Amino acid sequence: MKDECKGEYVRLKGKTYPCSVSLTMDLVGGKWKTVILYHLADGKKRFSELRREMPAVTEMTLSLQLKQLEKDSLVSRKVYGKKPPIKVVYSLTDFGKSFIPVLEAITKWGNQVVNEKGEFVDSLS
Repeated sequence: MKDECKGEYVRLKGKTYPCSVSLTMDLVGGKWKTVILYHLADGKKRFSELRREMPAVTEMTLSLQLKQLEKDSLVSRKVYGKKPPIKVVYSLTDFGKSFIPVLEAITKWGNQVVNEKGEFVDSLS
């Protein structure tokens, strides 16, 4: 299991990490990045569509996380039109799509935990 540390450190885009797990968590870690990638896995979405699918995230947080995912080349942002109202669409890059099997494994594990230790519910109450 320790294949990730073939050297003392790993480096990506000028940033050095102690191991590849640390690099991965920098790219997709946190409360919202993986959730955003999950919702983009089924196709392109506008900002408002992502907001509807993730009502607990604030607009500012969603915007910041999308910018970071774009900076890290996991998400692409395409702008249509030059004058307001412009249309902005987000989608996974090929690099982002390479994370889909990990998302599927996370989803499967989460569903297993709920089935064994929790329950699926229809509302927050």
